[in-house]
Amino acid sequence: MKTFILHSQDLSIAKLVSKKVDAVIQQKRTHFRFTTNKIIDLDALREAFKLDFNFVPASFSPNQTALLVSDMDSTLINIECIDEIADFANLKPQVAKITELAMQGELDFDASLAQRVALLKGLDVSVLEKVYTNKLQVNAGGRELIDFLKSKHIKSAVVSGGFTYFTDRLTKDIGLDYSRANILEVENGCLTGLTQGGIINAKAKADFVHELCQKHTFDAIQVIAVGDGANDLAMMKVAGLSVAYHAKPIVAKQADISINVGGLDKIIDLFDE
Repeated sequence: MKTFILHSQDLSIAKLVSKKVDAVIQQKRTHFRFTTNKIIDLDALREAFKLDFNFVPASFSPNQTALLVSDMDSTLINIECIDEIADFANLKPQVAKITELAMQGELDFDASLAQRVALLKGLDVSVLEKVYTNKLQVNAGGRELIDFLKSKHIKSAVVSGGFTYFTDRLTKDIGLDYSRANILEVENGCLTGLTQGGIINAKAKADFVHELCQKHTFDAIQVIAVGDGANDLAMMKVAGLSVAYHAKPIVAKQADISINVGGLDKIIDLFDE
């Protein structure tokens, strides 16, 4: 028997789904679960009802989950920070195009980051504060998800191909346990167009997951990794459960779970057995 989730509390829709696929309904606190031995086309259900549906992987054990690691830009938060920084140099369209191609996996991440950061050269460092204060928001359900993890004593981390200015502040503001990102080089109060240290790319993200597992003696199977872009795939592959959040097609098709309609709090549904 297979179990799948409707990430909604709408009973009328749940009944329609049950009838459509001939499955037994289980009403949970935040969602509905269905069990069936039939072949289910989740993409067809997603298209028909414009809601999130996911199989519950047999290997996933909520009680064993010890760590959630999330990408930042366009996953935990609503923006691509580098694009918004570039807006202050009137270069947002150019930088955003490069960002999009990199996230689709069509450009080398390291080279594309260097290219984008170079375009920021000469900007006053105060623009970072303006982006954080005026443009950055935690995505829907993000704070609720972090609060839930805390209640379950599950560690949380953000890892980003973006910048420490944002990950450090975000970690403090919403109560994450760990963060890692690129460091923007600053001289005389201005961005130099360079980063310092190693680049946080796909491999570095996966290495960060392994590092945290080693630190806490967790197994990788106890980790949930959440992302939206191609540079998240490596860490999603090493994690026990991978979640694609409003993700690029290259990511969604490889993830265990896809959230395309609801907020980050839909991940909580996986714990409500």
